[in-house]
Amino acid sequence: MKILRSFFLITALLALATPTFAQGRKPASPHETVSTMLGDAKLTISYGRPYTIKPGTTEVRKIWGGLVPWNEAWRMGADQATTLVTPKSLQLNGVLIKPGTYTLYFVPSENGVSKLAISSTTGKWGVPVDVKNDVARVEVMKSPLEKSVDQFTISLDTPGTIQWSWEKTQYYVQFKAVD
Repeated sequence: MKILRSFFLITALLALATPTFAQGRKPASPHETVSTMLGDAKLTISYGRPYTIKPGTTEVRKIWGGLVPWNEAWRMGADQATTLVTPKSLQLNGVLIKPGTYTLYFVPSENGVSKLAISSTTGKWGVPVDVKNDVARVEVMKSPLEKSVDQFTISLDTPGTIQWSWEKTQYYVQFKAVD
C-alpha cells in the first residue's frame, strides 16, 4: 500500500512540475504585444516574431510560398497562437467582430485574395491552425516594401490599420471601433 501511495504522490508531483518546466522553455522567437487606443479602451495583438534566418543556423528561409505557404492557414507568427484582444466591437472590411479575445491567422494568396482569419479558439499553440472555429475571414490588401524586413512584424496604426510585414511584402486591413 505504501508503494502504491508513493507512486501516486510522485506522479502527482511530476504532473504539477511539468507545466513549470514547459513555461521555462525559451521560445525560438521573441514575443511582442502591440496596441492602440480605441477611445478609452486598448486593442492589443500579442504574437511571436520569427526571423528570416532559421533559428540555430545561418540558413535564409524562403518566407512567402515557403515557410508561409500560399493558400493555406498560417499561424501569423511563431510559438503560441497570435492573440487579438478587443474591448469594443470592430468592423474590418464590413465584417463585425464582437468584443473579446480571438486567435488571428492568415491565408495568403500569391495571385488571388489573401484573408485574415479571426478564430474563437484561444489559448493554444500556433499549430495546427484551428479553422473550424472561424468567426470571420476578412479580405486584406497587399503591397510591396522597398526595404526587406528580416523579422515578422505586426503593427497597429491609428486611425485603424492592422499591418503585418515580412521580407519585401506588407499586408494590411483597415478597422474601426463600433459602439
